[in-house]
Amino acid sequence: MGLSRREEPSLAAGDADAYLLSRLRRGDLEALGLLYERHKMEVFRTALAITRDQGAAEDILQECFLRLYANAGRIWADRPLGPWLYRVTVNLSYDWYQDRQRWVGPLETMVERLISPLHALPEPLAERTEVQEQVQKALERLPFSHRVVVVLFYLEGLSLKEIAEILEVPEGTVKSRLHYARESLREMLTEWRPVARVACEFT
Repeated sequence: MGLSRREEPSLAAGDADAYLLSRLRRGDLEALGLLYERHKMEVFRTALAITRDQGAAEDILQECFLRLYANAGRIWADRPLGPWLYRVTVNLSYDWYQDRQRWVGPLETMVERLISPLHALPEPLAERTEVQEQVQKALERLPFSHRVVVVLFYLEGLSLKEIAEILEVPEGTVKSRLHYARESLREMLTEWRPVARVACEFT
């Protein structure tokens, strides 16, 4: 029988994932549950930010860990598990997007980060809310590949190198997509009054 959560040895994050993955390869479902608890938030948050559909994000979360179970024997134990989970999450989100071609729900966490300098300004709450709405509308109009990069960079706080590994594209491609995403956001916000202050975050 596998160790319980209470009996699980104290390990560094990467070592703990490798340890649990080795248990999972032996069919230990408790290890799958522990990996789920360790990584469910970043998977769900990323799926929700991309799909903007809570139901879809929940389905993607479950499917992601089903694929982890099915592919445990083919995942490198000496590499971080996070990039693999992000890659599966992005691919599942893309499949959903292709099927549904629609976006719903807020991106409040990411928008807050994108426009955080405005919080120090003395504008009324209603105006700050309008800023959020305008940024959300602009994000909805980005191509899928650009939107994914913005989500991973601004919401998940990943580096260009990490995003390149997740998307399996050159780092220069990620940098280019992020650049064009920022430029597109600027252009879509140009007719809105506080654009100069909003655009400063896309640098």
